[in-house]
Amino acid sequence: MTSPTVAVIRTESRLSARDRLSLFWVVLFPSLLLGVLGAIPSFRENSADLGGRSLLDVYVPVTVLFSMIAASIMTMPPTLTSYRETGVLRRLGTTPARPSTILLAQVLINAILVTASSVIVIVLAQVVFGTPLPESLVGYVVAYVLALVVSLGIGAVITAVSPNAKTGQVVSMVFFFPSMFTAGVYVPIETFGGTARDIISLTPYGAASNALNDAAGGTFPHLVDLAVMGGWAVVLYLIAVRTFRWE
Repeated sequence: MTSPTVAVIRTESRLSARDRLSLFWVVLFPSLLLGVLGAIPSFRENSADLGGRSLLDVYVPVTVLFSMIAASIMTMPPTLTSYRETGVLRRLGTTPARPSTILLAQVLINAILVTASSVIVIVLAQVVFGTPLPESLVGYVVAYVLALVVSLGIGAVITAVSPNAKTGQVVSMVFFFPSMFTAGVYVPIETFGGTARDIISLTPYGAASNALNDAAGGTFPHLVDLAVMGGWAVVLYLIAVRTFRWE
């Protein structure tokens, strides 16, 4: 007999597989973005200012972070807020499947999609453009897991404070553009210096970008960047737990 939790996860997986727009942004678009950047000759040239790496090398972790942003801010909150608005969560409360199982299902599904997207991006960069694989594999995995956890924490907060889908869209946009900036999507944070770099490094995605780039270059991420991500994760999940409402 299938448990309620497994049944919910299976159902949510099927629904996610039908959401082609979300699949495009989370799984396919990061690879397309990397391909477009890799087609620019200047992006493939090594630079002394970037520690002997090319701009494309720097953009690989950024592209990975974009997938996390797409999943946690563009995909997960609209799904859960629409469930709240339409009464799905309330009706689940009368069944053996607790409403919290939907949150668990969404976190697992989006984590899997992001991981798949990241593997595609890293392999594509290495095979097609010759970008080296992360030299500090352990450091990269640690930084990646923390980045994914804190990213989904942002999505959980957006879901928690948004009473309906429309409000969720507005709140998501408030988070989306600053997240893109601090992750280095518009301009790699490696190009910043001084106070600006220090401030960006205190944000979840700024610290994640630093940590992933350090690991890609062969250095274990600085403990400060890992601590920043861990601290944000704790704060975000505490806020989400305290403010989340099923109705």
